[in-house]
Amino acid sequence: MSEHDNRVLDVAFSPDGQLLASASYGVAKLWDAQAGQVIRELKHDFWVTDLDFSPDGRTLATASLDRTVKLWDAQTGRLRRSLSGHKGSVRSVMFSSDGKLIISASDDGEIKLWNGQSGRLVRTLTGHDGIVGYLALSPNGQVLASASMDSSIRIWNIQTGRALNTLLGHNDRVDSAVFSPNGQMIAFTSYDRIRLWDVQTGQELRILRGHSRNVNSLAFSPDGKTLASASVDSTVKLWEVQNGRLMRTLSGHADSVNSVAFSPDGRMLASASADDTVRVWDARTGRLMRTIYEHFADVTSVAFSPDSRLLATGSEDATVNLLDVQTGQLVTSFTGHARAVRSLAFSPDGRLLASASSDNTVKLWDIQDRREIRTFSGHDSSVLSMAFSPDGRMLASAFYTTIKLWDAETGRELRTLSGHASCVNSLAFAPSGLTLASGSCDGTVRLWGVP
Repeated sequence: MSEHDNRVLDVAFSPDGQLLASASYGVAKLWDAQAGQVIRELKHDFWVTDLDFSPDGRTLATASLDRTVKLWDAQTGRLRRSLSGHKGSVRSVMFSSDGKLIISASDDGEIKLWNGQSGRLVRTLTGHDGIVGYLALSPNGQVLASASMDSSIRIWNIQTGRALNTLLGHNDRVDSAVFSPNGQMIAFTSYDRIRLWDVQTGQELRILRGHSRNVNSLAFSPDGKTLASASVDSTVKLWEVQNGRLMRTLSGHADSVNSVAFSPDGRMLASASADDTVRVWDARTGRLMRTIYEHFADVTSVAFSPDSRLLATGSEDATVNLLDVQTGQLVTSFTGHARAVRSLAFSPDGRLLASASSDNTVKLWDIQDRREIRTFSGHDSSVLSMAFSPDGRMLASAFYTTIKLWDAETGRELRTLSGHASCVNSLAFAPSGLTLASGSCDGTVRLWGVP
């Protein structure tokens, strides 16, 4: 598929997977996904910025810098309707989960809700002071999140149009973001502060202060009651989520702590440090259980297997080590990356391990056979963060300002998400798998609807 004359800004599959739509300068193209052939060309007067299929797959909506949203018959390519009313370029468009509404966001700071059948303007949501670039719907289709260049995320009731809340609070870079196990809370960091937000209401619950330097990594315990934070100040802190109380400080690392992870059974906590070591702690008592020396440079990331029996570690030495948690012994070492390993993630079934690297690739490793099975290329710079979807079917990777979504089984690229103004440091899927959160050096957390 290479028939666009300019860069492609967005792609989307039809619900049945038979059609693929792509957006570029002045045109959206419809492809036969199996044959890889263009079957329709849908014209705009300027760049097409976003597109979305209706839930029944019969209609394709396209948004453009020409200030319009166009609705097309996905089978014939016939223009059904052109929606005008935005006073600026339209950056985002999406259907509601039932297909009854079309939602568009624009440079004019407004969000418009249109009747999905008639194209009639139902409601205009105002409140943002800058470009609204991204939209995301809650799994039940009742709550809309909008992200703007005014450094805010606004939460709306889609039925009434009422603004439920505004997520502010980060004027600086966001280094880490993570959902609670039940998906009701999101925690993210900026420098030495940690902020907890209620996802549904958009209410900031509390700010956690205690680290003396930047917080690099966060992890919720499996029961959601404890939050662990790892910092450049060489410590790991454990916080009681319900009230924000500092429960314990874990000291012992001789340099920055780069990553932290709870074991899925909740019994252990692992921390990776620039002192070239990994430490395993008793999550309940804070007792140091083991210090592991298996890398020859900064350890950048740690991840437990779903059964809590294996611990994966990644390092600046470009290797991925697999360790037996009980003994601390090295099981195997994966070598194949050309530069530092930045992030690790096990697939939910524990069969695969993904590693992201400064060599601009993500590699997928077979745990049982202890071999590399796939390399995800196409990143233009270091891959800083990565995450599996809860069902294991999708892999998200972040490089500089861009996020890519991949089919984990085939290695096929599904979608590229653009919009951050600086490096994306952290990715996290909501437990439902329908929302992806990205934290960036531009000071924003963006919530993305995942196909």
